[in-house]
Amino acid sequence: MEPLEFIHTLPPFDTLGSEALKDLGSGLDVSYEAKDARILQRGGTPSRVLYIIRKGTVRLERDGAVVQVLEEGECFGFPSLIGRTAPHVDVVAAEDVLLYQIPGDVFDRLMTHREFAEFFLVDLSERLRRAADLRQFPVGRELGTPVGQLRPRAPVRVPATVTVGEAARTMRDKRISSLIIDSDPPGIITDRDLRSRVLAEGRGPDTLAADVATRPVRTISAEATLFQTLVFMLEHHVHHAPLEAGGEITGMVTDTDLLRLSVKSPLYLLRNIERVTTTEDLARYSSELAGMVETMLWGGLNAAEIGPVVSRLNDALVVRLLRLAEDDLGPPPAAYAWIVFGSEGRMEQTLLTDQDNALVYADDGEGHEAYFEALASRVVHGLISASFPPCAGGFMATNWRRSLSSWVQLFRGWIEMPEPRALIEALNFFDFRRVHGTLDLGALEQVLRRAGRETLFMAQLARASLGLTPPLGAFRSIKSEDEGVDLKKGGLAPIVSLARLYALEAGSGDRGTLDRIDAAVAAGTLSREGGQTLAEGFRLLLGLRLREQLRARREGKTVSNSVRLDHLSPVERQHLKDVFVAIREMQSATALRHAISRLA
Repeated sequence: MEPLEFIHTLPPFDTLGSEALKDLGSGLDVSYEAKDARILQRGGTPSRVLYIIRKGTVRLERDGAVVQVLEEGECFGFPSLIGRTAPHVDVVAAEDVLLYQIPGDVFDRLMTHREFAEFFLVDLSERLRRAADLRQFPVGRELGTPVGQLRPRAPVRVPATVTVGEAARTMRDKRISSLIIDSDPPGIITDRDLRSRVLAEGRGPDTLAADVATRPVRTISAEATLFQTLVFMLEHHVHHAPLEAGGEITGMVTDTDLLRLSVKSPLYLLRNIERVTTTEDLARYSSELAGMVETMLWGGLNAAEIGPVVSRLNDALVVRLLRLAEDDLGPPPAAYAWIVFGSEGRMEQTLLTDQDNALVYADDGEGHEAYFEALASRVVHGLISASFPPCAGGFMATNWRRSLSSWVQLFRGWIEMPEPRALIEALNFFDFRRVHGTLDLGALEQVLRRAGRETLFMAQLARASLGLTPPLGAFRSIKSEDEGVDLKKGGLAPIVSLARLYALEAGSGDRGTLDRIDAAVAAGTLSREGGQTLAEGFRLLLGLRLREQLRARREGKTVSNSVRLDHLSPVERQHLKDVFVAIREMQSATALRHAISRLA
């Protein structure tokens, strides 16, 4: 590969136009340094060139200690070049090294290009944010389109005195599926309400529509995007989105309106979930979900945005399975809550992974274990039929179901007398989120909120959070196994653990990793710079993992959490290394803060 061709693949040279590259090439020089040669000396003469490593590696040393190792495609010398100051580290050839050199005057001219200059001047979190914004596919952000561009129908309003019979005739005559009821507060009645709240309950046509309407009306801003409208419908499990502007309902968007955008829409999949009755219906879920995820990625959403949509659909499937089980087993003998944890609890799942679920029932259900055992079995096996693998560690409701007071006692035990082995088991449970059921889990929430004030527990949690470290060698080079680099074990899991730790210290009840980081920054338990770096690194890793998983699926290969380094561009490899280094530094700071002598 010719020198300019190689350089143009590297950040930030990939942002330069042809004229700038021509200027660069006119002054480009090539040098060779033998192993152990000192290229720049700390406190010595300022660097007069920008160095790019073509072959080999160099060490950055301070007082004889190796600070970092730079590899092929990385630059050095720019801090000294920009500031016209002495180098702040020694740069030594770790092996025979081939270098490209860009003279200082050429570098100064290149720094007049904004994107090029920002690479050297902005901080790491900002570079990662921009990297995470890069899309795998060159498409527009269709789902970022304002919902108003669908030209939603104006709402049809009826007085509070209208009967359901009159409401039904109005909907028939106007060929619509909903009405706004001018009651106090205003309500909404839909064709589904007529079926489930009137006909199914044996009510007559003279029933007041206001008595069966949903009040108050949930609305979304008329300025919302298609994506925000989609999430609104999934979150509230509704098929209509009333649009509000200036305190008034100005339009009505239906799931049918959004379904027209794509046959692989989440709402299309939601409709299929609501019709599930057989194992064959469940068997299609995995492939339909993967198709939807790929469509959303093509539509311009990133992995962090896709996760909540996938989680809402998985929630809908669980609710459907629970209701089918209740139809067969009879009404539950006591109030209960079906909870999920792990990535599903944090709403960060993109493709199907192992199940992580449990069941909590009211204390008066302690004589009805057989019912809840059967309920859990129906749902867990239904999820297996839908291609959710059983959890290898057995963290499923078939094994984990108990009364609320028993769960509270278990959580208190983990927090008040933390044992390292039990605490590792407990970490995923701290991400719990209720999916279905009427049981109030406030008692569990209170226990978690108090956890951040337990000094011993937080120290043990900090130690447990440092158990997974990024795959970096002794001098910060990426270590890759035969199957590639495990993005979950080496990157996502450490960030999730740090976010959980700092959010608990802040007394936050948030579950999502990005929400936890925001809460920790707001409370001051995590620095703003550290929070931004962790957040952007998390988004970047999620995106890389999803892209590689979809690639593997298209090629008929096993979907995993790993990525091969030769599947990444030089830019992506550099960003991946930056993220791993940032995680390691944050872990070191966390260890120091909690007086942990070494990373576990």
